[in-house]
Order: sequence, then structure tokens, then C-alpha cells
Amino acid sequence: MSSDDVTTEKLAEFNGNSRIADSAASIHSVSEQIALENGHPIRYRSCSWQKITALLMSEYICLAILSFPWSFSVLGMAPAVIVTVSVAFSVLYTSYILWKFCMKHPEVRDVCDIGRIVFGGSELAYKLTGLMFILNNIFIQAFHCIVGAKLLNTLTNSSLCTMTSSAITAVACFVVGLPRTLNQLGGLGTISAISMAIAVLLGVIFSGLQSHPAGFTGEAPIVTILPVSGTTYVLGMSAFLNITCTLLGQIMMPSFIAEMKNPRDFPKALWAVTMSTIVVYTLCGAIMYHFIGNQYIVAPAFGSLQPVYKKIAFSFAIPTIVYLGSLYSSITARFVFFRLYRKSHHLYTNTLQGWFAWSGINALTWVLAFVLAEIIPFFSDMLSLISALFAQHNTRFILWGMAYFMLYQTSERWGGARRNAETLLNYFLILLGYYILIAGTYASIQSIRDSYKAAQVGSIFSCASNAI
Repeated sequence: MSSDDVTTEKLAEFNGNSRIADSAASIHSVSEQIALENGHPIRYRSCSWQKITALLMSEYICLAILSFPWSFSVLGMAPAVIVTVSVAFSVLYTSYILWKFCMKHPEVRDVCDIGRIVFGGSELAYKLTGLMFILNNIFIQAFHCIVGAKLLNTLTNSSLCTMTSSAITAVACFVVGLPRTLNQLGGLGTISAISMAIAVLLGVIFSGLQSHPAGFTGEAPIVTILPVSGTTYVLGMSAFLNITCTLLGQIMMPSFIAEMKNPRDFPKALWAVTMSTIVVYTLCGAIMYHFIGNQYIVAPAFGSLQPVYKKIAFSFAIPTIVYLGSLYSSITARFVFFRLYRKSHHLYTNTLQGWFAWSGINALTWVLAFVLAEIIPFFSDMLSLISALFAQHNTRFILWGMAYFMLYQTSERWGGARRNAETLLNYFLILLGYYILIAGTYASIQSIRDSYKAAQVGSIFSCASNAI
């Protein structure tokens, strides 16, 4: 039987009994996956590279940018710029490896599938990667609850209980995250990225326009090229992790590629986003740090602005807070939903059971995120912990380094200066990832302990204001 006959037979089976996943599991090419979805109300392989660019931009032009000026104040101007550019290019390279891996394995739907393939088809590896994937996304959702509460408390002059503000954020994100496909969320991604870019731009402009930073004591802002004397390892590592966390969005890339009509176009989106983020990150960190200085900088950086400027700039972050949080919950729900209904017509059709399950999964992630936000209710340390625990293993260094060795057989990894250098680079990235995973987690936990000892945060499940 020819390959075309096999495909036709599988499509007939699909159309006859809706056993979608049974057919899809044995059809690996993108064109065959698209053929399976044709004629059904919910089609996942529908995103253009322009919409993927919008989704990526909404991930990278995000709230975590507001930690860059603080990181610059800790690391010093020169090291911070070097770290920002170096991390961005490392993400560009490893994202390219990720894309090549997904092109070789078009059956991949998310990072968990990659974990299973890289570890030789191990179901344990798949489950552990899935656990890390879900935890990563819920931690980021919790971060959005924290920032949403900060925003509402700042704009309302702390007239709301912080727990209430966090809950309102979670509910808003839940509602926005209800659409089932990324194609439906793509347009909102553009709005999110643009509004956040405006917020950052206003923050930069206002930092130069204001007569003095918030909390001004009369001492001129101090700006240093190198870290100031006495900077601790924990503080330096926290600043580094705040920068790397901003590029954590790699964990979503396999899910994005899995919904592209033509995944060969993904590098276009990748280059557009990387070049844009390098410019935005560096300028935001350097300029705001220059005007605010070591003594007055806080994270998020809007807290270093005068009250009126602070409220204007922060208000433009509302779309990003709501949209990006909903995007992570949507990806989490998609992962769980596809596993629960992999052999059911509910996956591709609008049924009451399907929508009830989809909504329930989304709601559960936000309940967990809300609880987590109340336990770890602070901005910078939450970013550091997310980066240390999840960024290095599930994305960026370790897993993508291992994916490189899956792409090239042993005999192909050596031979010629360029190939040798690339192979050595991936060994280095894997080792670096494990170092950051261990050392970064230690530094993040120690920083959290120091914050509680210094009474810099309130108690858990508190109504105390967290306004900036």
C-alpha cells in the first residue's frame, strides 16, 4: 500500500469514528495533521508566523522588563549590558536548535514531548518534564497575580485588600484565557506587546523628566560601571536570574510551533523578536538606572517614579498582565486537555463536556496560582525562583543542549572547527544550566529568607498593601 493510501485510510478512519488521537499519533507530517483538522470547528494548525511573532513578542515584551533597572544597579552598567546581550543571543541559538528539533519531530506538541524523545522515549522523563512545565506556568501565573495586585493597589491608592486585588486579576486572566486555540489569542498578543512597550517607554521618559526619583533623600543618584563594593553572591545571582527570567518564554515555543500552518517560517519570528528585545531590554535597564541610581531603584522600576508618572506608566501594563497570564494558563490547559481527550471527539469539536473540562482546567490553574502568589508575595524573588527552578532545565540550556545531541549522531558532532565549537558550546550550556539550577535555587531561597527576616514583605494571605 502506498503512503498516500495509508494517509487516505487514516483520514477515513478519523472521519468515520472521530478517534482523532489514534489517527494523529501515527500521522507525523504537518500536512497530514492539517488534513486531519480540516472540516472541524476547532483547528489548531492555523497560526501564521506573524501571529507567532505577536505571541512571542507578548511573552518577551513583558512585566519582567521592569526588573532590569534593578538588575543593572546590582551588576553595574557594563556587566549588566554584557549579560543582557549574551543571554539574548544564547536564547536565539538554543531556540534555533529547538526549531530544528521540532522540524525533525513534527509530532511534538509541547516541551514534554521533547523531554520524552530526548530521554529515549522514557515515560518517566515525559511525566517529570510535564510536572516542571505545569509548575513553571503556574508560577508565572502567580507572578501575574502579584503584579496585578500591585497595579490595582497602586492605581486605587490601596483601597482594596491585596488578596482581593490578586483574586480579581486571576478571574480576569481566566476569562481571557478561555479561547481554545492560539490563533484566537494571537491578535490580543499584539495589543499586549504594544501596550507594554508604551509602558516601558513612558517609564524611561518619566525617569528622565521627573525632578527626582521616588524616595529622594537629597543625595544625587549613584550610577556605577561595575558592581558596588560589598555586593553579595546572593544579590548578584538574583539580579542575573531576573534578567534570564525575562527570556523564559522558550518553554512555550514547542507549543507555538505545533500550531503553525508552516513551521518553516518560525525563524522569521525568532529573529524579529530577539533583535527587538535586545534593544528594549538594554535601553530600559540602562536609561532608567542612569536617571534613578543605586539608592532609589526598586523592582518593578515604576516604583521609582513619582506618583503621577508611576500611575500613568503602570496603567499601560494592564493588557500584558491579563493577556500574558491567560496565555500561560491556556498552554497549561492545552497540555492537560490533550492528554485527557486524546481519544475523543471533544478535542476538535464544540461540546458541553469539552468546554466544561477546558474551563475547569483553566480555573484550577488560577486557583493554584492565587494560593502561590499569597505564599510568595514579592516581585524580584519570585522572578529569580522561576528562572532558577525552570528556565535552565525545561528551556534555554539543559534540555536544548541535549536536543542538539539528538539532532546530530556521534560521528556528526566532530569534524571541522565550526562543528567542534558548536558541540563544545552545547556541552558548556548543559553544565551552565545545571550550575544555575543548583546555585540559582539556593540564591533565590536565601533571598526570600532574607526578605522575610528584614520584614520587607507582609505575612501570607495578607490584606496589607503591596502598592509600589
